[in-house]
Amino acid sequence: MLTRSVGYAYPWDYAGDPAAAPRAAGLGLDAVAVAASYHATRAATPLHPQHRIHDADHAACYVPVREQAWRGHRLVPAVAPWDPDGDSFASAHGQLVAQGLEVEAWIVLTHNSALGRAHTDLVVRNAFGDRYPYGLCPAAPDVQEYCLTLVEEVLKSAPMDGVVLEACGPMGIDHGGKHEKTEFAEWDEVRRTLLSLCFCRACQGRYAAAGVDGDRLAQLVRAGVDTESATVEDCLGRRLAEQVATIRTGIARQLRELLVASCRSLTPSVRITLHGSSDPWATGSFATLQPGVGEGVDGVVASCWDAPAGSGRIKDLRALVEPGTDVGAYLRLDRGWPADETTDRRLQDYLTAGMSELHLYHLGLLGHQGIATMRRVIDTTRELAGQARP
Repeated sequence: MLTRSVGYAYPWDYAGDPAAAPRAAGLGLDAVAVAASYHATRAATPLHPQHRIHDADHAACYVPVREQAWRGHRLVPAVAPWDPDGDSFASAHGQLVAQGLEVEAWIVLTHNSALGRAHTDLVVRNAFGDRYPYGLCPAAPDVQEYCLTLVEEVLKSAPMDGVVLEACGPMGIDHGGKHEKTEFAEWDEVRRTLLSLCFCRACQGRYAAAGVDGDRLAQLVRAGVDTESATVEDCLGRRLAEQVATIRTGIARQLRELLVASCRSLTPSVRITLHGSSDPWATGSFATLQPGVGEGVDGVVASCWDAPAGSGRIKDLRALVEPGTDVGAYLRLDRGWPADETTDRRLQDYLTAGMSELHLYHLGLLGHQGIATMRRVIDTTRELAGQARP
């Protein structure tokens, strides 16, 4: 049964646009997840009255970066030049609450090129020694401390209905940034998994502590990238693959449990949602949730941007979580959602697979046609789920 619909937004969507919050309320949304910390992006703003492009040229925090909270930390978030005091999240929050909407803080954690470039020893490093400057490695205590303080500061910045945690685990090779050209290599899923395994100092320490020879592992990974092994297990051997998967999922789980415990301590009633995957090798925005989500999580969200694959991802997450935990579908509404029976069938398939929340991307990026699609998807899903329109 569908219970909630959540629209996603940036804080700049509400700066100078008094119609943005009423427009969100008019869609029938239950909540809006506003980015409180976000990576670099070049965003369209098709409905904004003053401009059509917003260029966020580096990752930034959109709540106040208080010196007292960050003193002594190696990693300190940057602020945006247009929002030097970090007031934009609170402003968006106030506008949306005034429209009767719940507001959740959308917090991007380990995806941060600005901090990664400044602290190259704390980023993901593959078996060839190539660093991924956009990906802070959460195996490192400094990165865990950064994520923890960031979430705590966001929660303290305004009365929050919920938090949505993205990139809550290691990043990998896949990254939508710069002028991406990695697709020319035609690496399949196995190769991309191997290139996402991290060999930074902190990860090497974890391998050693688990009795894994990091040098041998790197050698096997390098060989696997340049061969045609059918699976990761074929490349590494079953026993070693199981050991490495346990280490990798443990890194994500440690970060997840640290942040959930902090949220529950600061604001016991806050709703905690995680973007995630049931794949033990998953990295990036939808990091692995294996071997289990753990206690204190209210909802998990599957990436359904590749719409046909959505049902399987929802079903796999539903099998992974405890009863009572919501499973959301993250939909990109600029493509693949026509006003016909194709959309109706897909939404019904998602509901059948166990979807109980819609997570809709993106209130600020979509034009009039996209916003109309969002309204239609919300209404259609409620009708299919047998719920009355609010």
